[in-house]
Amino acid sequence: MNTSSTFVPADTLESFMYQVFSSLGFPEYAALESAHTLIQADLRGIDSHGCARLASYIRLIDLKRINPRAQPKIIRERPATALIDADAGLGLWIGKEAMEIAVNKARQCGSAWIGVKNSSHFGIGAAHCLNTMGEDMIAIAMTNASPLMAPAGATKPYLGTNPMCYAIPAGKYQPIMADLATSVVANGKLEVAHRAGKPIPQGWAQDIDGNSSTDPLVLKSGGTMLPLGSDSDHSYHKGYALASVVDIFSGVLTGANFGSWVPPFVPFLDNKTETVGEGIGHWFGAISIDAFMEISDYNKRIEKWIEGVKAIPPKEGVEEVLIPGEPEYRTSQLRLSKGIEISSGLMEDLLAMQARFGLSVL
Repeated sequence: MNTSSTFVPADTLESFMYQVFSSLGFPEYAALESAHTLIQADLRGIDSHGCARLASYIRLIDLKRINPRAQPKIIRERPATALIDADAGLGLWIGKEAMEIAVNKARQCGSAWIGVKNSSHFGIGAAHCLNTMGEDMIAIAMTNASPLMAPAGATKPYLGTNPMCYAIPAGKYQPIMADLATSVVANGKLEVAHRAGKPIPQGWAQDIDGNSSTDPLVLKSGGTMLPLGSDSDHSYHKGYALASVVDIFSGVLTGANFGSWVPPFVPFLDNKTETVGEGIGHWFGAISIDAFMEISDYNKRIEKWIEGVKAIPPKEGVEEVLIPGEPEYRTSQLRLSKGIEISSGLMEDLLAMQARFGLSVL
């Protein structure tokens, strides 16, 4: 097996993805924002949600399940809330539009909540939340996803990995960023392991009978992912509860599909046809800091909070205590200088896309 890899500059990779989206019929702004969302994942070390996802979006566009020329619109609105019909668009750029609406409303109302239905996969929540960090806003983004995860104690899938992201401005420091799946890991981590020819760790997934499995293809044979915590001894009811809340906000409350009816992102679930709503659902929030205190006072307090954490002595074998989001920020700085590492298998896929669309970027 060829396990070599190539380092590609981030701007080159982003330009390539932009040109792929353009070739698929996306308007310029949608192609730009979609590529930017994906490169944020690659830069932050979330390799499962960056350029590795591009082939899946192309497949769904070919199947006419994603509308490249979607025209999202607000269909229900109050001063601090809105519901958006995404017109079957790609969540990678729909999320940015929704977050901008949330920020504008929060400037007037102090906080705002935006629901989205009839959308599709939105990438990493951090990409949408980072767009607000110059606005003195706390940002929240969450989405439901394909049913790959079993509720705590169950053997059948009902919930997605249902990620949530909270982004908090931090004065002179980098934003505090909590961006996590409510399953043990995102499904893309299984795909990365399979592409690398490696088993997955115990506790990520279970087989059709509920036994722990290390097979990265276990989902294709009826297995399921496990909620955050992995088992009862490690409180997986908490991950299950968080995933349920994300699904209710993103799916039930918006009019999108929810539970086992969420449209599939992975090809082995493509036979699912029954629906209880429209598309995938997202939930976005913005909270204006100056609705609660002066920005200067807040900055002093949040900086003090961070410095308090940093002053805690690390345990043996740990170099330093990090703030949530700090590992991803450090990875992004390294990758901006060094480039994005692309495995040989993924590079073959990207070069096949390049040939299909007649491009010459990579």
